[in-house]
Amino acid sequence: MNLGIAGRWALVCAASKGLGKACAQALVSEGVNVVITARGEHTLNETARQLRAINPEVTVIAVAGDISTPEGRAAALMAHEHFDILINNAGGPPPGDFREWNRDAWLKALDANMLTPIELIKATVDGMAARGFGRIINITSSAVKSPIESLGLSNGARSGLTGFIAGLARQENLASRNVTINNLQPGSFDTDRLRDNLVAAAQESGQDSEVFLDECRSEIPAKRFGSPEEFGALCAFVCSSHAGYLTGQNLLIDGGAVRSSQ
Repeated sequence: MNLGIAGRWALVCAASKGLGKACAQALVSEGVNVVITARGEHTLNETARQLRAINPEVTVIAVAGDISTPEGRAAALMAHEHFDILINNAGGPPPGDFREWNRDAWLKALDANMLTPIELIKATVDGMAARGFGRIINITSSAVKSPIESLGLSNGARSGLTGFIAGLARQENLASRNVTINNLQPGSFDTDRLRDNLVAAAQESGQDSEVFLDECRSEIPAKRFGSPEEFGALCAFVCSSHAGYLTGQNLLIDGGAVRSSQ
């Protein structure tokens, strides 16, 4: 299927690895020019090289920096004059007990997982509406749908973003001008972050890491972790010209792990 977005420009956050990288790969494969951001300059530049190899016809610009800071956002937004696609993405805050979190911990979580996406949307959405095309995707978490007890910082910040998007996406001056805003809610995907977290959890509980990983897979109806490529493909479709009637939605992609009829 031709997704109809070749030649568009996308800003993809936290794109040096994991799900952000997978989204950038899928967009580049469709002929989308991308500005990719992440904090680690070396890994980001290597990802940019790989993306250029996938499709030499597109432009790939790497901007190293912390997107959760005003300086990081400004640098990314200045990399191109406009963006047709925005992929908001950031690593989640650490797990723990809410009794241990002070105000600074909450503000850091809100900055990264709620306020930064809102600031980037504010900077790009009116231009999208004026040009008659825009696709904004926020990568949140399946924990928004089914909260995880130890991830209270993430549950709170990402749920706040989800509530904000539910109202914004339905504004007539956006939805009627072919600007869609949706959230992708990933479950367990086979990324370095997932494996590091699960291995750490196994070690903390005194279990063999591979046995622990197998047990985690067995709890998912699909009996496996998702591949980043699967996630990237869904992201690219939601960004496509065919998805203009899809907005304000939370799309859960988790192999059936969250047991819900809605």
